[in-house]
Amino acid sequence: MKIDPTNPADLSAQIAKAIRDAIISGALPVDERLPSEAELAEQFNVSRPTVREALKRLAAQSLIRTQRGATGGAFVNRLRFEDAYGQQITTSTLLLSMNDVSFATACEARYALERACAPLSAQRRTADHLATMRAEAHRQSQPGLTDEAFCASDVAFHRALVDAAGNPVLSYQLAGAVEAMQPLMNMITFSARDRERIIMLHTAIADAIEAQDSAKADENLADLATYTQELAQDVIAKRNAARQAK
Repeated sequence: MKIDPTNPADLSAQIAKAIRDAIISGALPVDERLPSEAELAEQFNVSRPTVREALKRLAAQSLIRTQRGATGGAFVNRLRFEDAYGQQITTSTLLLSMNDVSFATACEARYALERACAPLSAQRRTADHLATMRAEAHRQSQPGLTDEAFCASDVAFHRALVDAAGNPVLSYQLAGAVEAMQPLMNMITFSARDRERIIMLHTAIADAIEAQDSAKADENLADLATYTQELAQDVIAKRNAARQAK
């Protein structure tokens, strides 16, 4: 593991990258104990505080864990997909909010991924997945439910549908597609959408998944995607018309 001391990049960032690259390549396997701070400082020819900062960066990414005591130190972590969900959602949210991504593009991506997941969900769903989907559809029908609570329930419903596929790689990718795109969708369709129509489609999707009818699940997801797109187009058109009228 090496760094370039003439590189203007932060030395701690360089050290973190060098160690991360070693972990990814397998040079530092899972549960391997890293050299001590003093040893790393000598190896990279930097101060111990610089090494300590690099280790903090790696810990924040869940790539290493620290243990106290005589047998303690920093160890290579076994990163799980579930541990990385938050980072995936944050990154996707930032990309959508900081770049010129249209509602149509975000919606197209979200439902294309979700519809691709539906056949596996119909095949592999468990009683817990079905119970979550049913519970969220019921929650959405409760009188007095706020828009914020309805949106949160909507995300929970679709996450259960995605997780029912039993594929952690798909769940990881769709964590960004479903949760990161939801704020953008809600910003457009927040109060204009027809809750009863959405609940009806959610119930139909849950029925199809329970019946292991992937074609019907896909059909209802397609209907939901079409409705969402049409609703957004209508809302945006009205907003543009109101601006032009001023």
